[in-house]
Order: sequence, then C-alpha cells, then structure tokens
Amino acid sequence: MELVIGTKTWSTWSLRPWLALKRTGSPFTETLVQLREVETSTAEILKHSPSGLVPVLKDGDLTIWDSLAICEYLAERFPDAKLWPADPADRALARAAASEMHSGFASLRGECPMDLSLRTVAELSPATQANIRRIVELWSGLLERSGGPFLLGDWGIVDAFFTPVATRFRSYGVHLSDYGDAGEAGRYAERLLETPEFLDWERDAVAA
Repeated sequence: MELVIGTKTWSTWSLRPWLALKRTGSPFTETLVQLREVETSTAEILKHSPSGLVPVLKDGDLTIWDSLAICEYLAERFPDAKLWPADPADRALARAAASEMHSGFASLRGECPMDLSLRTVAELSPATQANIRRIVELWSGLLERSGGPFLLGDWGIVDAFFTPVATRFRSYGVHLSDYGDAGEAGRYAERLLETPEFLDWERDAVAA
C-alpha cells in the first residue's frame, strides 16, 4: 500500500488519511511530493493522481484520490482499527461532522492555511469567526454526547479530519474561549495535537 502526500508542513488533506492509515498499524510506503514548486509539483502529482491533487492511496491496482474516500476505504479494509464508531447513530454523526469539514469552513481554510511552522496572532474576518463559532458548537455538542476523550469517544476518522483545524488554532493564536467554548473544545484541540500519530507527522515536518 502506498500513500502519496504533499508537503507535511502545509498539506491538510494529506494529513487526514495519513493519520487514519497510521492508526490501522498497517505498513505502507509514503511518497512525498513537495508542494509550491510550480514547475515540478503538478507533473509529479499527475504521475500518481488522475485529479492532479494529493493525497492518493494506491492498493494494488486500485487508486483512490480523495481524502474522505481514502478514509472510508481504510475503515472497511481494516475494521479492527474502528475508524468509525460502532454505534449506528454515533457513526452517522461522525460522518456528518467529517463531511462538514470536508466541504465547509471555506473562510477559515482560506484565511488560515495550515502551516505547522507558524505562530502568530491573526485578525480574523467575520466569516472566519463564524466558522470558528460553528466548530466550537459542533465539537462541544459531540463531546457532551460521547463523554470524550475524542468527538465520538475513541479516536477515529472524524478526529483526523479536525486535526488540521486544531493546528490552525495554534498557528493563528485562536482562543476558543473567545468563541463560546467553556473549555472542553479547547482541551479537545490540545488532545488532537498530542496523539502519537500527529506527533510523528509534525516531527517529520519540522525535520524537512
């Protein structure tokens, strides 16, 4: 199995399935394409990806080129990893939350791109502030439902999808208490950045 990813400092979409694949414990080959090298990165990605985007998972003759689709495949391929909750209602909520991240929060993603090397305090637009308030509401509700420590109990795909968000809050000096958090959402963000899988990713990013 091979996972083609972009530069670890910046590539949020690569981070998500990488975390899920690491959680399965299955060995895989990691192929890194350096992003933002205009003359070479697109050509390199097209060697692997029909969409011209990363990440891409290759498993034998199968090629999957979307981060959520990759995670769904991993959940089915490695059921013992329990990447989705066992309870049907919790599983539906986890999928809804991951899908909301997959397709939404455009202002936050555009205004605060992931940069693991960055530490600043940003002045955020009203649209981005609204995105953050929604994330606090979403996280708080799911944590209250499950009791934690992750959104629907044990760590899973939905937590992989929100890990890059937690890095953004750290990078741009966002205090969730300013957006309605009573404390649990902030502690959850900290837990996301303390998982062994994320720490491995960040260590590689810093070393690059």
